[in-house]
Amino acid sequence: MCRHAAWLGAPRPLTWLIHEPEHGLLRQSYAPRRQRAGLVNADGYGMGWYDPARPEPVRYRRSVPIWTDANLSGLAQVARSACLLAAVRSATVGMPIEESATAPFADGRWLLSHNGRVARDALRDLSDDLADRVESACDAAWVAAAVFLRGRAGLGLGDALAEVVVKAGTKDPGARLNLLACDGASIAATVWGDTLFTHRLPDGVLVASEPLDDLPGWQAVPERSLLTVTRDDVRVQPL
Repeated sequence: MCRHAAWLGAPRPLTWLIHEPEHGLLRQSYAPRRQRAGLVNADGYGMGWYDPARPEPVRYRRSVPIWTDANLSGLAQVARSACLLAAVRSATVGMPIEESATAPFADGRWLLSHNGRVARDALRDLSDDLADRVESACDAAWVAAAVFLRGRAGLGLGDALAEVVVKAGTKDPGARLNLLACDGASIAATVWGDTLFTHRLPDGVLVASEPLDDLPGWQAVPERSLLTVTRDDVRVQPL
């Protein structure tokens, strides 16, 4: 399992997801409070953000525990954007620990993180050439490739996530398919086997596997739901 978080709203630095909150992703890497599988998230971390000067998002990924990277604090203070995504990883048993297996995965303007596990055989039927498109052998990379293929075929962010999660979850009843994705202008997430929370603020919306602090306002997203967030709206619909 993993922990992930995203922000859409007024420009904020990535440290606002990682270091500043009492229970930000740095703390969730070694002391998650609501994680249903695994005790620590020490198998890598990554973050992505959008710079107006670039057509595609910027990513920074490492295969080491987040607390060991002495450069992260300074980078996270200056990496600032209206749309942010970050994740800490607990690798599925047997999966490689490498940067290419670490979220966020990317395709065009899409960024994606997978919190959970799924049998790769449950994904093979989603595309004839999926195995040729994956960035890593890890299950999360297979999920990301399946989602990105649907985006390239014309599906929107939320519809692409929903189709992959429902089809893969039907084939693998034990799968945990909690996806978090963004495209610079919206966020989409699924709840399938673990927790997800939202927090609406006056200048934007936070989405996270678990609350980043103990302040009021966090709302749990129901199990087997699709969450979509834009600048103007937050919607939840069943999967």
